[in-house]
Order: sequence, then C-alpha cells, then structure tokens
Amino acid sequence: MDNLHPDSRAVHPPVVDVPATSRPVGTPIYQTHIFTFDDSDDLANTFHGPPEGRGYVYSRYGNPTVQAFGQAVAEMEGGVAALTAGSGMGAVSGVLLALLQSGDHVVAQRCLYGGTMSLLGDLTERWGVTVDHVSGNDPEEVRAALRPETRLLILETIANPTTQVADLPALAAVAREAGVTVLVDNTFATPLLCRPLEHGVDIVLHSATKYLGGHADVIAGVAVFADTELHERVWKRMIDLGSVLDPHSAHLLLRGLATLPLRMRRQGDNAQALAERLARHPAVTHVAYPGLPDHPQHELAGRLLDGGYGGVLSFELAGGREAGRVLVEALRLVSLAPSLGDVRTLAMHPASTSHNMLDAAALAAAGISESTVRLSVGIEHPDDLWADLEQALTKVS
Repeated sequence: MDNLHPDSRAVHPPVVDVPATSRPVGTPIYQTHIFTFDDSDDLANTFHGPPEGRGYVYSRYGNPTVQAFGQAVAEMEGGVAALTAGSGMGAVSGVLLALLQSGDHVVAQRCLYGGTMSLLGDLTERWGVTVDHVSGNDPEEVRAALRPETRLLILETIANPTTQVADLPALAAVAREAGVTVLVDNTFATPLLCRPLEHGVDIVLHSATKYLGGHADVIAGVAVFADTELHERVWKRMIDLGSVLDPHSAHLLLRGLATLPLRMRRQGDNAQALAERLARHPAVTHVAYPGLPDHPQHELAGRLLDGGYGGVLSFELAGGREAGRVLVEALRLVSLAPSLGDVRTLAMHPASTSHNMLDAAALAAAGISESTVRLSVGIEHPDDLWADLEQALTKVS
C-alpha cells in the first residue's frame, strides 16, 4: 500500500507498534469499537466466547483497556475472570438475568442495595421469580429458606447504611451444600478488606463507581467469577444486554485502582476516628460502624475484614427525621450528596432521600431510623471533618 492517494492515507494511518525495547507505563486507551484481522478463521473464532484466548473483534464483546481493568480486579479478588459493565446495576442485571429464569427462587439478604431489590421485585412481578429475605446473620435461617428451586443466595459484605457485616463463610457453606450459587456485593469492603471468593462465594460484584474509581468521575460495574463456566454463561447475557464499559472510563478506573490502598487506609482511619467521637456526643443516640466494640458484628468484622472496617458509618440523632435533615443541610466541608467511596466526605439522610418511600415502620424493619445519617468518609484531615460535624450537631442539639 505504498501508492495510496492522500485521501486514502487520511483514512488509513499507520499502526505504530511499541518497540520491544520499551513499553508504556500506563495502559493504553484502545478507543476503538472494531478490530481488523488477516485470517477469516481468527475473526470467526472471536464470536464464540470471551476474548481470553480468542482476541478482540468488537468492543461490546471485549476491549483491551476494559479487559485490563477487569483482569486487575479479578486478580485482586482471586477470581479466574471478570466482566465489566457501564454501571454497577449493569453488572447486577447481567448476572441475575443470566442465572435466573421463571420459577426460580432466590434467598436475599434483607438490607441489599435498593437497585438490586428493585430488580428482584421486577423479576418477581414479570418472571415469577420468588424471593425470600433473610437477616444475613444466621446460617440456619438460610438453610430453612432454601428450596429445591433455589438458584441464588445474594449477600453484601457490609450493608448500606446499617453497616451490618455478613458471615460469608458460614452462609456460603450452607448454600454450597445445597448446590446454590452465592453472589456477594463487595462494594463497601473492596478486595483490600475482604475477598469473598476465598470464603466459598461464587461471584463477587462491585459498583466500581464507588471505591474502585474513587474520584466521582466515572460510572462502572464489575463482576468477578470463581470458575470459567459461570463467567461464560454471564458473558453471553452481558453482551446481549449491551451494558458496556467504555475504554476511557476503564482508563480512569485503572488510575483509581493505583491509589485504592492509600485511600482505603485513610478513609478507614478517618471513619474510625469520627465514629468514636460521634459515639460520645450527647446529640447522637447510636453509631453503626463495625470498628466500634458495641457493633453487633464487631468480632466477625475483625475476623472477616482485613486491615480495617471500611469508610462508611451511620448514626442516629435524638431529634428524629427533622434532626437528620437539619444536620445534613448544616454541613459545610462535608457534601450533601448521594453515592459513596469518593475522596470527599459525603453525607445523606436516607429517610428523606434514598428510602423516602418507606414509613417509620418500614424504615425500622430495614434497620434504619428516621434520623439516620450516613457518612461516606473521605481523605480530608479528621480534625477538619470533626469540626464540621460538631458545628452541625449544635444545630440539632
């Protein structure tokens, strides 16, 4: 192709390979949706499964930059492979729709993420999937809930916003005895604090939007698998659904992973310091944080979580719903915002926002009071964070 006209040259620039004597420090962004081939059999082979061992053909099926992020998380979790999605709910939807069908039964922890609960409700209404809810504390409760048609046990390592810690080894053992697949949302803990696959879990999910990204600039999800058969089953459903992570977002997530250990350590230390101070404040009636000795799963958290108790805590105020609303609006350094896992500290009043559809009784059943405030603690100086909380607490005292 030495004699091309300039207009053809513009469409077909040279592909520049990196010499074997050097390599890029960062993962390149493969901002392309198609890949070309010299051999038609090689092209045909890429349509028959995930890109591992087959190559890349179309970025909905797999992309090198996106694959690098998924593989990094899989290695951190100790899994064989990962699938990425354009959001955490994209990953949840891909897994549930791949593994469930009409007539199946699911056992789900009572305090799962609201989006997951909403999807389960939709599957119940339209597909006839039945769901039983359990506390996540008692293996015998799970055993009693299992049926011959049970296909999934769904848990969260650390629940939102109650910070309940699930006994993953004990609960997973019961499910595996019955041949039931165990799915765990590990968003709050990240693989730095807990690796559920090491405790008998089959699939681990993350809203990578949160701690893995860490900078409030990307939305993504990732699922990690303990075996290749499950991975390939879900891969087919994921590409059909089309919830695709784009290469630039994957690049931002790889950047986020590089600082994850530093951020998680600081966020956990800050959360511990704030939880201890809040527990002593007269306007606060209860603090939920696994690092506190009075937390119901404190001893379990010490065994299950590796190197910290996470960056999320919640607390209750004496003044009820209005006190919670007043406090979050009085904060100045801490931002009133949804989501979590950011380098900035974020506050939210669940009763008036994420759980506003629930009355007082329903909130109590979910382990949330009308005054509950959730904090996703960032990396600011702890004294500055406490000063802001303290001045806000004076408004409700």
